[in-house]
Amino acid sequence: MAEAGGDGLDYRTLFTALPAPCIVLDRDLVIVAVNDAYLEVTGRPATDLLGRNFFEANPPDPGDPASDGAEVQRGSLEAVLFSGRKSMLLMQRYALPRRDRTGRFEPRWWNVINQPVTGPDGRVELIMHRVEDVTEFVRTERRVADGSTDEAPRAEIFSRAEELQRANLSLQESALRTKDVALALQRAMLATPALSEHPEVAVCYRPALEGMNACGDWYDVVDLPDGRLALSVGDVVGHGVEAASVMGMLRSALSAAIRVADGPSGALEALGLYARAQEGAMATTTFACQIYPFSRLLMYSNAGHPPPVLMHADGSHELLDQATDPPLGVRVEHVPRPQATVDYREGDTLVMYTDGLIERRGEDIDVGLNRLVRAVRELRELPPDELAEGLLRAMADPSGQRDDISLLATRL
Repeated sequence: MAEAGGDGLDYRTLFTALPAPCIVLDRDLVIVAVNDAYLEVTGRPATDLLGRNFFEANPPDPGDPASDGAEVQRGSLEAVLFSGRKSMLLMQRYALPRRDRTGRFEPRWWNVINQPVTGPDGRVELIMHRVEDVTEFVRTERRVADGSTDEAPRAEIFSRAEELQRANLSLQESALRTKDVALALQRAMLATPALSEHPEVAVCYRPALEGMNACGDWYDVVDLPDGRLALSVGDVVGHGVEAASVMGMLRSALSAAIRVADGPSGALEALGLYARAQEGAMATTTFACQIYPFSRLLMYSNAGHPPPVLMHADGSHELLDQATDPPLGVRVEHVPRPQATVDYREGDTLVMYTDGLIERRGEDIDVGLNRLVRAVRELRELPPDELAEGLLRAMADPSGQRDDISLLATRL
């Protein structure tokens, strides 16, 4: 097996497990590894492939300008990078340079699987491009279609395979359009105009690897009189556009309530009453706080949400868990929400988040919370935007991000 560069990645085990013809592409679609089976089926030396862009190494057949094979392949690879899901192409036509070095091309047909390989942060880092040569099958079926043989049923199978290929491509294009719309909706609903006035506050949103890229997670920043600042995060049960719609209503309602209520607890009381009247809003968790910069006081209330981390500049910390109540709308009768206050010092850091940041399958949530505390302590001297991005990397689930994440980091 041949590899490009010295990045230290060991592909041997991977290629042993997949003895079919394979190449590995990075995020820029540059070929970084190729196995012997691929070199054999293409008849090309590794030097023709390694370190080159996939489409530069596999140029279109100049004798067939109408072929859309390159566009189809590019769409498949980009879909893998965007969605994190594998893509299959049936009977994809390629034009390979002839082994006689005459400059002519030889048409070949391959079944292709583009398989994502994710990094520790859940992002697609590499693509395994695996092929199965079906050239002889295609040529046989075309002879059948031309009447050269009497194997008509096999020609019908070939025709059906081409129909499935077109349907597969159509579904991929539709999925990409749907994800684009859902992600645009999520970003619009999380728009926070007050952020432009507060460089000490940084926010991040990361969709789960699977799903619609729209969810019920939110963050918000609201300016209040006397220099006070209100911050909130929340998480609606469920995923998809419906959860995002409920999130938008609750976020707007809390933004209004926190402007007029007597502290965060009063705002969450009002939000809880509102949630009881909204389908899909029950059991939403949220944390709301107000920051008083002149008195160095932080007042908060928590409706069933994971506790934020208040990290002091000296590395000591506090979990804001002294005013925790059940999620919105779950009580049979209305009960006033608790409220707590904590002093902070200049240079302290507040990290608020949704549970996707700390939860991992089969692991106690306290393990994830302790991991977060350690990460915040290590990164506490970074600017808020770098701190937020660093936390996403440090907290990434090696098995892939299964839940959405909203994160808000504030330098106090």
